[in-house]
Amino acid sequence: MAMTSIPWQQRLGNQRDWIWRGWQTRYTCVRSAGSSSTPLLLLHGFGGSIGHWRHNLPELGQHHTVYALDLLGFGASEKVTASFGVELWVEQVYDFWRLFVKQPVILVGNSIGSLVALAAAATHPEMVSGIVMLNLPDASVLEVPLRIKQAIALLNPLSRPALALTKWVATSPLIFDGLFWLVRHPQAIRLFWARQAYAGKAAVTDELVDIFSTPAYDRNAVKALRAMVRSTAQPSRDYAAKVVLPTLTIPMLLFWGLKDTMVPPQLAKLFVKYNPNLKLVEIEDAGHCPHDECPEIVNQEILNWINSWTEGQRNEF
Repeated sequence: MAMTSIPWQQRLGNQRDWIWRGWQTRYTCVRSAGSSSTPLLLLHGFGGSIGHWRHNLPELGQHHTVYALDLLGFGASEKVTASFGVELWVEQVYDFWRLFVKQPVILVGNSIGSLVALAAAATHPEMVSGIVMLNLPDASVLEVPLRIKQAIALLNPLSRPALALTKWVATSPLIFDGLFWLVRHPQAIRLFWARQAYAGKAAVTDELVDIFSTPAYDRNAVKALRAMVRSTAQPSRDYAAKVVLPTLTIPMLLFWGLKDTMVPPQLAKLFVKYNPNLKLVEIEDAGHCPHDECPEIVNQEILNWINSWTEGQRNEF
């Protein structure tokens, strides 16, 4: 990974605040001088922010105008109590696009950001000309034997009350808030979350820990996270990858770190089965966040991929 002495806040382009539905949100833009190429819109993963793209914005911004958005409840966006979920974030992304971009974009998402990108392409096809997904945490493509499916169907109605009670207890302020005060500490983020998300210790820097820990100290951060946990984290069935992927005709690129311990790398090849337009790039020495752990590889692969299909479109004319 390329090292730089420039503070990460100064590598994010022109940051601005945007009031969305009465809530303050944060975004940034890096404009490519004289470029008429397709713009990119970057969507971070759970707990992330535009700061997580600090190794990607400068490089991608040399070739494309690049936007990055702090999804509501994350980063420098307001920590609110809302009905969180993929659908809400899709609405935020779409409204941002209509106001600031106004032309088809390539959506680039990491983890939950990939779910949002996929759902946005299905809901608002006029907005999206291509998708880049850096890990896709969607288990809908798992090939579960029929007998197990039938057993799950029988147990599901019985387990719902118990699961609801467990979630209610776990997210009660007495338990949840106390745990939150512990896990938001920079050392806890370094030792427990970052070491799980990254394949190598070298990538877990003070800078990275700062990016993830700082928003957790914002006003109402614990209330926002509690609302997210209580809300449905997974997209609805209409946005499940096995439903959406076969319907899309746009170019798609999927990255997967082969040392990802948060979402099994075996899932990657299952997604490819659902759409021939989906190109898979596996990265040997990366975990759950390949764009941050191996940015040189990811940046160049994205640029090469965009050039490959945009060049083909130009040749058609």
